[in-house]
Amino acid sequence: MLRQIMLVGAGSAVGGMLRYLLGKWIYFLYPQTFPLPTLIINILGCFLIGLLYGFSIKTGTLSAEARLLLTTGFCGGFTTFSAFAFENIQLMKNGDYTMVLLYITASVVLGIVAVFLGMELYR
Repeated sequence: MLRQIMLVGAGSAVGGMLRYLLGKWIYFLYPQTFPLPTLIINILGCFLIGLLYGFSIKTGTLSAEARLLLTTGFCGGFTTFSAFAFENIQLMKNGDYTMVLLYITASVVLGIVAVFLGMELYR
């Protein structure tokens, strides 16, 4: 279990650092009030987790530990939105469309409310 935690932590650290640097670079190239860096990083992270998952399933060449490092660790550190999108795809594959709508709605609405409440605590 400790090995898995260390793999996730290492991947998360690299993913988080890359997210930070890429966000700064995108903002430097396109300074604006719209959160373009976050949007680009979220979409890129979703694409990457899809590629990794598809590659892993098709080729079978990624070990469970490599998948953990790259998907949960790196992609999770790069953007948790990729995990959110992936989980929704899994729910859709299982035919749980009601759960997909509930999960998306709850995540977006409750996430925005939680940020607002957290900010209000220090207002």
